Amino acid sequence: MAIIFPFKAVRPQINLAKEVASPPYDVLSSDEARTLASSHQHSFLHVTKSEIDMPVDLSIYDKSVYEKAKTNLSQMLADGVLMTEEKACYYIYELIMHGRSQTGLVCCSSVDDYENDVIKKHEFTRPEKEQDRINHISITGAQTGNVFLAYRNHQSIDQLITSWKANQQPAYDFIADDAITHRIWVVSDDKVIQEITALFQRDIPCTYIADGHHRAASAAKVRKSLGKAAGPEAGKFLTTLFPANELKILPYNRVVKDLNGMSVEDFLSALQDDFTVSHYDIPVEPSSLHEFGMYLNGLWYHLTAIDGTYEDDPIGVLDVTILSNNVLEKHLGIKDQRTDKRIDFVGGIRGLAELERRVNSGEMKVAFSFYPVSIEQLFDIADSGNVMPPKSTWFEPKLRDGLLTHLI
Repeated sequence: MAIIFPFKAVRPQINLAKEVASPPYDVLSSDEARTLASSHQHSFLHVTKSEIDMPVDLSIYDKSVYEKAKTNLSQMLADGVLMTEEKACYYIYELIMHGRSQTGLVCCSSVDDYENDVIKKHEFTRPEKEQDRINHISITGAQTGNVFLAYRNHQSIDQLITSWKANQQPAYDFIADDAITHRIWVVSDDKVIQEITALFQRDIPCTYIADGHHRAASAAKVRKSLGKAAGPEAGKFLTTLFPANELKILPYNRVVKDLNGMSVEDFLSALQDDFTVSHYDIPVEPSSLHEFGMYLNGLWYHLTAIDGTYEDDPIGVLDVTILSNNVLEKHLGIKDQRTDKRIDFVGGIRGLAELERRVNSGEMKVAFSFYPVSIEQLFDIADSGNVMPPKSTWFEPKLRDGLLTHLI
């Protein structure tokens, strides 16, 4: 059963919450973070992407970058921009995007649960990204990035959270620059805290990583590296738990640097072994499973997987698997998407225009758009012990960094 813990969050003063709150570290480039932080003096990007305060030509993985993050976090606490909760609490976090709301419970989850597969995974991690978070947590002593967990709906938990929202005032309530509303309630009542803990321990057999595999894996490895020096907080990691029916998954699209030595004509011809290929005059946003968009040489194409060219098991039937097997590996020579430098991933929130930009700039040669994975597909795969290809899902809206931080 799922073990969760209240915690003493490091969080901003109420009047500075909007100023501090920042997009997750892994959805912005260093240049984008530098630009955004330039207009937000207290942005938490100074902690999560502290390279913005260092020389531009310095590697973002240099030890001094992590030391700067530690210094910046300490300074924000010393200046009173951030405060530390006096007692361990749970936190309710509501996000509203385009009129649609979703509400999760911010807590600490158990590293033991992660290692014992009570917290289920559906992706492998990329080594360099995992090491980055290990270094950040180890040196700052803080888990600044939230792991996004999902669970199957439970009526009593839904009712308890709905009741707290209805009868209490949020500690934070603001609309961010991207028009997304963020509201956070502090659950400080001991009886309610105990009830929440007990409900998860008794009735929720497992949770599922929706977003944050690298952050979860890194937290576990940091505890292991600390050995006997690890305190009780190192055995926990920062998570937000969402009921499945409130989640929306967007596609995680792909861009590739080259055609593996093939000409455009030969590549298009080769694709027809496994797909019907049609030219489109407008960007292709797939409307159903087994459909793909492809942007190549300034043109959009619509691809439909041909029956019999893919397996009918929970992994083989996924569109990310079909593209991986029948395009990326078969024709483009990309066998491991976690480590191959020729491929990159573009979250669905950035839209098809971002795919066009990456290709038109000459940085990439070809882009692929997907139909999104469903939450039930994610659950089924995680329950079976299988994993999806990396970067198969993109969840939106994103939780903001800096609003709730866990010190280990």
